[in-house]
Amino acid sequence: MFKLSRYFSIASFLAIGAVITVLSLYYRNNTTDALMAHQTRSNVSLAKTFANTVWPRYEGFVRSASEIPKAELPQRKEIDALRADVVAQMKGLNVVKVKIYNLDGLTVFSTDAKQIGVDKSDNTGFQKARRGDVASSITFRNEFYAFERYIVDRNLVTSYIPVRKDDGTVEAVFELYSDVTDLVEELNRTQTQIIVVVSIALGLLYVFLYLIVKHADKIISTQDQVRRENEDRVRYQAYHDSLTGLPNRVNFGERLGETITRAKRTKNLVGLLYFDLDRFKVVNDSLGHDAGDQLLRVVAKRIQDIARESDMVFRMGGDEFTVILENLRHAEDAARVAQRLIDSIAESIQLFDHRMTVTASIGIAIFPTDATDVDALVKGADAAMYRAKQAGRNTYATYTADLNIQAIERFTLETELQHALKNDEFMLYYQPKVSLPSGQIVGMEALLRWKNPRLGLLTPDKFLSILEDTRLIIPVGEWVIRTACQQNKLWQDAGLIHTRISVNVSASQFRDKSLVKIVREILNEAGLEPRFLELELTEDLLIEDTYGAIEMMNELKEIGVFLSIDDFGSGYSSLNYLNQFPVDILKIDRTFISNLMTERKDAEITHAIASLAHALNLGLIAEGVENEEQLEFLHSHGCDEAQGFLFSEPVPAEEFGRLLSAEESGNSSLKSVAESH
Repeated sequence: MFKLSRYFSIASFLAIGAVITVLSLYYRNNTTDALMAHQTRSNVSLAKTFANTVWPRYEGFVRSASEIPKAELPQRKEIDALRADVVAQMKGLNVVKVKIYNLDGLTVFSTDAKQIGVDKSDNTGFQKARRGDVASSITFRNEFYAFERYIVDRNLVTSYIPVRKDDGTVEAVFELYSDVTDLVEELNRTQTQIIVVVSIALGLLYVFLYLIVKHADKIISTQDQVRRENEDRVRYQAYHDSLTGLPNRVNFGERLGETITRAKRTKNLVGLLYFDLDRFKVVNDSLGHDAGDQLLRVVAKRIQDIARESDMVFRMGGDEFTVILENLRHAEDAARVAQRLIDSIAESIQLFDHRMTVTASIGIAIFPTDATDVDALVKGADAAMYRAKQAGRNTYATYTADLNIQAIERFTLETELQHALKNDEFMLYYQPKVSLPSGQIVGMEALLRWKNPRLGLLTPDKFLSILEDTRLIIPVGEWVIRTACQQNKLWQDAGLIHTRISVNVSASQFRDKSLVKIVREILNEAGLEPRFLELELTEDLLIEDTYGAIEMMNELKEIGVFLSIDDFGSGYSSLNYLNQFPVDILKIDRTFISNLMTERKDAEITHAIASLAHALNLGLIAEGVENEEQLEFLHSHGCDEAQGFLFSEPVPAEEFGRLLSAEESGNSSLKSVAESH
């Protein structure tokens, strides 16, 4: 956000800093130069005085020093005499060290005896003095040897001064070290005072101008804040879901594209999980949209808790979510994440006054194994999700190549189903229920078939899930009940045996508040007594909302219809609630019957269900009976009724009418099959 005061402050501080820095450097350079010039003049004067008074006695020694061995040079008597003269001359002055060089650059003399004999011919100061010029510099020394003692933390001016003959030619070089520490400290104090005074003056000017700028900045800041909040709100709404706070479908498309681009560069795997909640409509239909919204928020939180920090979670709309898994090492890692999500979502949830459980079906697609672009990856994960639903929900499925064909076929079927009811393409097949004690037909189940113009006759396993997902199951289910009741009445009016006809009721139908009214109207229109209609309900449907289910079942029982629990034992049975359900019949799931003679546990479960039904005074029917061994077992364990291919496959109404006619005349082949056991 633009802040005028901030830029003013930065610019002002930079300007103040620049002014103080330039002023400080200017002052220091000038004063240092003045100090150097002053001290150089002082050192030159000292050198001249020394040369006039002492030099003539040592001139010859210095000139011939190069011929003396360096090891012997410090031992010469001239050195001691020269040292005494130097000390006497420099006593009381600020000179802390003196060195004398001959024209060869040899250190003939130094107050620091260790340096006598050192070659300094390559020293720039010496070279300049040898040419006849004075060279000076100022340095800081932490430790310095001066006249047989050490001094510390000193500022020194070093001067190389030529010693001239009478004709002006240079015959030697003096080097003098002068201690100017006190002068430098005074210079620093003066510099600090100047900086403080200037800083105070500039600071007062800054404060005055800052107050003016700050007032203008408040006006700009207020306007900018309003604009930024509006932009942020619009941007957030465009890229996030308002209910859960998760990134939305628009955000998903951009992020998935970016992730795939990175994966192409790094050669890593990317996993896409596409899932929705199973039977989410149950919550909205039975508990209301507020409960549905709360459920979505809880699920979104659980997904975020399971996802890794590098994973990205999105809500695509409705009850659909996606998770992008970046940098996968193995494709199997995506399956492990999916299973953790399924387990987390399946934990019970408290929604207002209701505790319930929801599940999720997840589809998995991997880049680049399953797809190499965004659209293909999404379609693959979506197709895999539908396979998970077909596999029984509450599970995950991975993408395979044949899913594209299945997805296209599903879309085609969905489109064709939209017109099937209007075009009179549905029909009912009927399968008899036979009493095991008497061998007589005591009922029949109405089973839906679809005369698809393109594919021929289809059974519900090919299209029932599509009816559920598209909500077409409600009008189609109503058509099934109406057609079954009308057909049963026609058989009765034709003088055939009077028996119950059973119809499967879907979860969506059962949750529809108008079901009781519709059943009552259909019975009245058909003129069929309620006792000749049986509605089959799945136990999972009843457990989803137990109290609501009991209330609905009681209303249906008031009409007078029979109620049965279909596929008993295959779901999450609750014996506690079973005693409260106003049901008349238990229908053993066909999976137990098919394995009856090979799996001991299935036989024991079937026996237990039979005992339970008898204890609760409920009727018991077994479906899927295909051989005589199964029939004998069921008969010996007190099963009341059976249906299956052993007696008859599901057949059209006309053919089933002939079965009823044969039953009426006593020529039914079904009776002989049952009575043989």
